[in-house]
Amino acid sequence: MTLNISKGQTAFRLGISSPEQLQTFLEENDRAVGVSFVGRSNVGKSSLINTLFRRKVARVSNTPGRTREINVFEFSIEDDGKLREDLPSFWLFDLPGYGFAEVPAKVSGNWQELMSVFFQKVSPAVLMLNLQDARHPNQKSDLSFQDFLTSFPLETFMVFNKLDKLKKQKERAQLNKMKPKLYQELKWVKQIHFVSAEDKQGVDQLEAALINFLLLKHEALRV
Repeated sequence: MTLNISKGQTAFRLGISSPEQLQTFLEENDRAVGVSFVGRSNVGKSSLINTLFRRKVARVSNTPGRTREINVFEFSIEDDGKLREDLPSFWLFDLPGYGFAEVPAKVSGNWQELMSVFFQKVSPAVLMLNLQDARHPNQKSDLSFQDFLTSFPLETFMVFNKLDKLKKQKERAQLNKMKPKLYQELKWVKQIHFVSAEDKQGVDQLEAALINFLLLKHEALRV
């Protein structure tokens, strides 16, 4: 049995930029099972989503901080290439990036309000994937967001993207040495993954971990 995110089946449902609209959506889908992607602007979030879901799901922009709304998708799981019809579709939330200073104050304020509503109201069966740049981990904005995220009882994986950019063995060794320390300091983080959306290093392992989370939450809600 080989479970994968179904190729080419991910469907865009809606983009949400209004906190009021977001609250209504989340309250209507309070038992949603899925994953959300959030990270600093220009961390390669859109590229990783497209690599995992095997189509141009998220828009890749050359302008950091451009995405200012929550994009919502539905996706399915397949077994050896065949759709698992016994499973429901799952939700994918592409959250706008944080930490980009060159946006108007009004836009920044709306982002904060959107995020507050999302993390307060989202189903506990939605996994948080917090992305960082493997070359520049634990930036000030990352640490600020982690402080914010710990206020909510949501399962979180930390994902270090752009592993392919670390060309020297010494750089990769330093990153690997961080892992035990991160687990010790960030006790709320359940898993840590090192990946590259560009050459797909670590992507299969991350995909397997996501699917395992989805199946466990789906089964738990059936009880």
